[in-house]
Amino acid sequence: MTKSLKVITFFMQSVCLFSSTEWNQFRGKTGQGHANTKLPIKWSKNSPNLLWRTEIDGTAWSSPILVNGLVVITNSRTSTKDNSLELEALAMDGETGILTWRCSLFSYADMPRIHRKNSYASPTPFFDGVSIFVHFGNLGTASLTPDGEIRWKKVFSYSPVHGSGSSPVVHDDLLLFSADGASDPAIYAINKMDGTVRWKKKRSSNSKKNFSFCTPLVVPRGKDFQIISPASDYVFSYSLNGDELWKSHYPGGYSVVPRPVFSSNMVFVSSGYDRPTLYAINTDGRGDVTSTKVVWEISKLVPRNSSVVVVDDLLFMAADNGVVSCLDVNSGSSHWNERVGGSCSASLLHADNLIYLTDETGKTYIFRATKEFEEVAVNDLGERSLASLMAWGGTLVIRTADAIYRFGKK
Repeated sequence: MTKSLKVITFFMQSVCLFSSTEWNQFRGKTGQGHANTKLPIKWSKNSPNLLWRTEIDGTAWSSPILVNGLVVITNSRTSTKDNSLELEALAMDGETGILTWRCSLFSYADMPRIHRKNSYASPTPFFDGVSIFVHFGNLGTASLTPDGEIRWKKVFSYSPVHGSGSSPVVHDDLLLFSADGASDPAIYAINKMDGTVRWKKKRSSNSKKNFSFCTPLVVPRGKDFQIISPASDYVFSYSLNGDELWKSHYPGGYSVVPRPVFSSNMVFVSSGYDRPTLYAINTDGRGDVTSTKVVWEISKLVPRNSSVVVVDDLLFMAADNGVVSCLDVNSGSSHWNERVGGSCSASLLHADNLIYLTDETGKTYIFRATKEFEEVAVNDLGERSLASLMAWGGTLVIRTADAIYRFGKK
């Protein structure tokens, strides 16, 4: 396949909703929160469409992924007796929920400090069809077989603030992740086969607060690709060789969490704390594009944590207080704002012209992806949840603080 054809294929996958139901990374196959299937709209702990519930002993806010019929997660287990920390990956049989394998990866005698809202296993794994890649920030990165055997594991040292959050991303033979810590903020590209560093690009910024937690997104650029990577003060675009292509400034932005979304040759990024602003930026620029490629920006009800989703010409976003907005993709003008849920951190999911929003109490709100707000259902599991939903065919996998659930249509 020629490079031009590869880029066209990737573009069609990203924009037209990928035809596969394989949920292999944070926010699904495209990394942008779309499921090309109908999902359940009603469920509860006791509903007949509960296929299984598996309790997990540990704490983590990474989202589940699908690996050859297995539901795979990362997890952390801590001991209050000796303050130790164990980081692991585990897999459940997708049909029964029964634990299939459990792989211990990294152990620490002392738990490092993290934000009370974070976990030691917040980044979501990535499956490229051959290997599972798990990432715990500066605490370790590993590659596993689908059967849970370790291919390699490494520790890349940097100075995180409040713990880690950037999920790993695989493109061709590169494994990408952000390492925006207190000092020397950077993005890494490592060889996915053996974990050796291909390149490390220091951020060309001078932020007062360097730390951020954003997962990169690879999108087309002409006949090639570019890596969109929001960090403190700037969103950056890099070539696959690590060259900085462009950057756009959002003054004072830091602790950036929402993953960028790509549509209509624009990327949509949130500037993070303290006053989040959403920017729509054309992706064909060079150099500093702050004054030339920003199409629109908005600061009202913009999320600090939840990632947005674009459906046709509509953009949906959930502010941290649970107020959802529907915007016009091309202008940023608002169609509606509604208080839908409570405090939320999970990213939005789109399926069959419906938007799914899970708040931190474990309630999932479903509403139509239309220019007028219409609520369809509210489902309450009564367990704290910060993880984003996983779609698998016509079923839904939900991670709470206590368990993993799988709900079907029956």
